Amino acid sequence: MKRVAVYCGSATPADPRYIELAREVGATLAERGIGVVYGGGRLGLMGAVASAALENGGEVIGVIPDALAGSEVANRDCTELHTVGGMHERKQMFTDLSDGFLTIPGGVGTMDELWEAVSWAQLGYHTKPVGLLNAFGFYDHLIAFNRHMAEVGFVRPAHQGIIVSDTALTGLLDKMAAYRPHTPIFRMKAEDL
Repeated sequence: MKRVAVYCGSATPADPRYIELAREVGATLAERGIGVVYGGGRLGLMGAVASAALENGGEVIGVIPDALAGSEVANRDCTELHTVGGMHERKQMFTDLSDGFLTIPGGVGTMDELWEAVSWAQLGYHTKPVGLLNAFGFYDHLIAFNRHMAEVGFVRPAHQGIIVSDTALTGLLDKMAAYRPHTPIFRMKAEDL
């Protein structure tokens, strides 16, 4: 993986572990020579990932909607900062520029990005690993819900391994590097659906 899209919150939670985690992600990716593609902001976990990657000599590509680019939230220190018309273009650019997706704690926007990456993988729009860093048990319930959807039958057996998760960053990056694409819906026969 040469570049990874990092999905995370633009908020700064009161618990300092979240900012520390974001900084660890940015620094570790830079140290491994993996570029960061992210939302282009300078606030919260987003800003912490970007600044730590830049401080460690990493490439950081920001993709920000034009509605946010003119405000104080755009990170002008990025290696590259792309301004796009809206969220759909932003997520398409994340997919185009990245070799995988790494989700760390965040809110509604982070969930939107994660689930779109999973949905697009399931359909066959990309064959890249979708990683979920379950630090501090933050995503325990989401992982359980994903398992529940599979048990009920809403996630096909072929797609149950799309989300790759780990509680440690190094373990997750290793799993993402070893990821083998599944059979997407676009290549399945009707009887497999």
